[in-house]
Amino acid sequence: MQDLIPRADRIAALLKARSEHVVVAESSAGGLISAALLAIPGASAYYLGGAVVYTGNARAALLGIADLLAGMRPATEEYAQLLAEAARQRFRATWAVAETGATGPDGNRYGDPPGHACIAVAGPVSRAITVKTGSADRVANMRAFAAAALELLEQCVARKGGETG
Repeated sequence: MQDLIPRADRIAALLKARSEHVVVAESSAGGLISAALLAIPGASAYYLGGAVVYTGNARAALLGIADLLAGMRPATEEYAQLLAEAARQRFRATWAVAETGATGPDGNRYGDPPGHACIAVAGPVSRAITVKTGSADRVANMRAFAAAALELLEQCVARKGGETG
């Protein structure tokens, strides 16, 4: 997780300077995105909470979006964007980052190979991406998904403030 800390630190500095807040809804990253953001001293100034929404039951209980998922395929950019926006609204946060994918060693039940993840940021700048590591290494994919999520979050937060990065 040490490789995630420098980016989380830059995100924290931007959020604290602007009195903004972030919330996380992650699946395959298993809490690593939240852990990186919480590793920065003073996290309570910008981190409102997070959820590991690994199952349909978790999505329903933690985000209350079961009715919005009709006909939507999980592990897509559209789905990740819905998770991010639902988390942002539920926590009344400035920003939300969401991740959903297939860590491995096998693909998910929707046909995505291991190493496939979709990540989205909802906020003043919203964006979604697809990550494909090409690896079946579960732990390496978890780290890669968390790193990509933090990178996308940093890009969006910096873009809102006019910074480049």
